[in-house]
Amino acid sequence: MSLIAAVQAREILDSRGNPTIEVDVLLESGDLGRAAVPSGASTGAHEAHERRDGGARYGGKGVRNAVDSVNGEIAQALEGNYLGEDQVAVDRALIELDGTETKKRLGANAILGVSLALADAAASEHGLPLFSWIGGARARRLPIPMMNIINGGSHADNNVDFQEFMVAPVGAPSFAEGLRWGAEIFHALKSVLRSKSLSTGVGDEGGFAPDLRSNAEAIEVILQAIDKAGLKPGSQVRLALDLAANEFLKDGKYHFEGRPHGSDELVSFLADWSAKYPIYSIEDGMGEDDWKGWLALTQAVGSKVQLVGDDLFVTNPKRLNEGIRQGIANAILIKVNQIGTLTETLDTIDLAHGAGYACVISHRSGETEDTAIADLAVASGAGQIKTGSLCRSERIAKYNQLLRIEENLGAAALYGPAASTRFGQSIAAATPAKAKATAAKNGTAKPSSTAKPGGTAKPAKSAEKKPAKKG
Repeated sequence: MSLIAAVQAREILDSRGNPTIEVDVLLESGDLGRAAVPSGASTGAHEAHERRDGGARYGGKGVRNAVDSVNGEIAQALEGNYLGEDQVAVDRALIELDGTETKKRLGANAILGVSLALADAAASEHGLPLFSWIGGARARRLPIPMMNIINGGSHADNNVDFQEFMVAPVGAPSFAEGLRWGAEIFHALKSVLRSKSLSTGVGDEGGFAPDLRSNAEAIEVILQAIDKAGLKPGSQVRLALDLAANEFLKDGKYHFEGRPHGSDELVSFLADWSAKYPIYSIEDGMGEDDWKGWLALTQAVGSKVQLVGDDLFVTNPKRLNEGIRQGIANAILIKVNQIGTLTETLDTIDLAHGAGYACVISHRSGETEDTAIADLAVASGAGQIKTGSLCRSERIAKYNQLLRIEENLGAAALYGPAASTRFGQSIAAATPAKAKATAAKNGTAKPSSTAKPGGTAKPAKSAEKKPAKKG
């Protein structure tokens, strides 16, 4: 139990070549924690504030001011005053130090870097992997990967309106096997696109970004790829969409496929797709402030389809509480940089689980090689993760970390949402018999409240310990 000895930030580049912030937290024990902060392209208006410099340097996207906040005011407040395991106290101190609702003064990117680096340092000092330090002994549920294999919208320079078309290996017996299925579908899709003389260039998140005749063609070519990979749509692999509807909402109308649509038309469109295709999840199907549209969509398909609020909820407990009150959506996307501290992220996950909402841990389009969200997915028992396609090393880094975690957990590892949850039941209903038997063996406990870092629970014995010191 060592005090924080030093806090140091620097400017690095993310996967889009834009600056972002990386933070080191050094404890008096010599243990070092490090975290790099991601950045989004299609950002919600209600997200915590990402502090950029403006001016000519890096096109205004520099983060020197955020770096200065860490190396100056934040370092002075923390060094010698807090233990490495004081996660909640440090996060609260950072929120108070900033003094604004959106973390605008210091920058959510500055605060988040410190928060995540502190958790990494504490895990190192205690000789634990990060997922065990955050989640305790109950942290053993590997997430279903929602793999984004066709990019559109703000993530690609093509004519596809919707932002992400994903495959989810819901019928796989393990994370490793599910990842293999996804990789084989990805390569099969490349072959399908080539056979149609379509582009196999990729977008921000590593998915293919061809020009297509319609949004529906994106689904059709993915279904062909699933079949070509020798897998079964619906029972083994389901589809997930991120419309990012706010990106094509103008003057109260949703503009896609060459014309404007009202909220009721978009609801009907998505209901038709959900009936026609093996879609189990739709993210941001309506605009971030179109609460009436969201309610109509929830009433239309919410009993059959996971409806995920990203721009709608922005990992913010206040907005999530309002959604729960109105009966809007049934799942939340969790992005750590939308709220700005690990503690607030875990509180939001607890709120969602307590209300019966599913959670999907997510990356951003501007990513780094940091793998903390992979550990968070297991620590929180979310059961689902979105972290891009099967290429680009900043995406693969998260998948590889999950492979390591599954290996470390050994026979204790579970896969996918808890079977007793609504979407766990939905997925289990379409799961092959062998995987159902595995799920039955694994048990059906509901997602537990997320342990705060430094809790008393011990990790599984099979979990690999981190080195005592990091360079």
